[in-house]
Amino acid sequence: MKMSWRGILFVLSSIVSAVTAISALNRNSVFDIYSDSIAPIEVVGRKFYNSRTGNQFFLRGVAYQPTIASESWNPEILNSETNYIDPLAEPSLCLRDLPFFEKLDVNTLRVYSIDTRKNHDVCMEALANSGIYVLIDLSEPNHSIERNRPSWDISIFERYTSVVDVMQKYSNVLGFFAGNEVTNDETNTNASPFVKAAIRDVKQYIQEKSYRQIPVGYSSSDDATTRDSLAKYFACGGETAADFYGINMYEWCGYSSYATSGYRERTLEFANYPIPVFFSEFGCNSVRPRPFTEVSAIFGPKMSQVWSGGLAYMYFEEENEYGLVKIDETGSVHELEDFKYLQNAYRNTSPYGITKEKYLQDISFAISTQSVECPNEVSAANTHTPWKANVEIPPSPNAKICQCLEQVLPCLVSPLNGWNFQDHFDYACSQVDCSDITTDGEKGIYGEFSYCLPEQKLSLEISKMYHMRNHPTGVCPMSSNNVYYNAQSMNITDPMCIEVSHRLQELQKAADSRKTPAVKKLVKPKMKNASHTKLLLDTDSGSSVKFKYSGYAILLISIIFATMVF
Repeated sequence: MKMSWRGILFVLSSIVSAVTAISALNRNSVFDIYSDSIAPIEVVGRKFYNSRTGNQFFLRGVAYQPTIASESWNPEILNSETNYIDPLAEPSLCLRDLPFFEKLDVNTLRVYSIDTRKNHDVCMEALANSGIYVLIDLSEPNHSIERNRPSWDISIFERYTSVVDVMQKYSNVLGFFAGNEVTNDETNTNASPFVKAAIRDVKQYIQEKSYRQIPVGYSSSDDATTRDSLAKYFACGGETAADFYGINMYEWCGYSSYATSGYRERTLEFANYPIPVFFSEFGCNSVRPRPFTEVSAIFGPKMSQVWSGGLAYMYFEEENEYGLVKIDETGSVHELEDFKYLQNAYRNTSPYGITKEKYLQDISFAISTQSVECPNEVSAANTHTPWKANVEIPPSPNAKICQCLEQVLPCLVSPLNGWNFQDHFDYACSQVDCSDITTDGEKGIYGEFSYCLPEQKLSLEISKMYHMRNHPTGVCPMSSNNVYYNAQSMNITDPMCIEVSHRLQELQKAADSRKTPAVKKLVKPKMKNASHTKLLLDTDSGSSVKFKYSGYAILLISIIFATMVF
């Protein structure tokens, strides 16, 4: 029988659909089997538990993040789009290293950055089949909460939640770190509220998405002046509290002891801590090879009742000389002396544990359910305290509101690069009140739009300058190629954006009521480079205006109604 070309296309389409469906079925089948091969770890009170067996879980692990330099033998690595290597997305690396993990007898890896655009199935399945869990930092080098300029904005939020989306399906994801040593001394304790906001929002996101209840915690430094307040701060606050707390601990060096290393004092300090605490890094290298004598103490009877194990730093040898193995120019793995010492130490661990059933009836569980008091806030009578993190934390980022700014504001800014951004901000904020985009973790003050992207925040402040004119002309105040007039602001239909517009009008009226009768004089910004000054001069002539809609009619309408929306 002769078949028409339409019939041929239909048959081919059916075949493709069938193949696709079978492939998807196979993938799902593999994943279902894999999911059952390892039970998720859960937090119960101050301990980790295997959710299937009810046995207490102790982390016996290693930090695992290769550098581009160490893996330069691999052409695929050299062509990576990121400035880091995601070892969980590189089967050539994780499968190469897996036998060494098994030889070390580790059950947990810590990975500091992952590439959310890549597939992690092969590595995560192989690790699961070997009984190995993974702790993952949510940040990456260009998207993290910085201690000196802390921020919790939609860009970082989207990075963190994208990691959750990609990794939540794996049963051997033990948890997520929302920050690593963000506060590391008394000069930057005001950064901690931003991390705490991240913990709150990531936990809420996991709940809203109906994902498995994956723990979200923090990895702290062991700074003497702040460690007590840090520990309390991240355990207090109910829903904003961390699910677990890691400490990067390097007090025990060489052949020290429980009594002389500081481990005894730390154990007493955390004796009644309400959430699981463990060493998110350990392994002082002042003595090489490292004998790892601290391992017997960490997993011994005195410490295992308080601590949930630890992670040795680190697997790869780098210039800092903390490695267990060295990778040669061909990609081969060579064990260092540290590897053998840690292997022997881990093999001899037998930590004291208590089953979940018994623990729920134990007095220590009742203690763990008691609320923790947050560290004292700064007061007039105690201004010299090293702890200056406010219990008030930043608001949850709302991308929709920030997107609405791009619709309702008369002046918009295209993305800028480098320090030019700061120059524009400095100038704008010398002319208008920028309190709605600024933050202060010490005072607990966070601007209403402080979580928006830099270009959205700058657009807001430049638009205030535009509104400040007695006769708006449709020309934005800064004559920069990155600043342009937004004619679309005259035609807003989105209900939420209309609300945002009304809110901006309320804020503007409040600001106007606080103004003095004198007209504020516009001044030239002080620039790092004089050649940039002319880009920001506030003059009507010479301003670069870009219209999203062309035509004189739109321009006339914009001029007439410019003040109706903003």
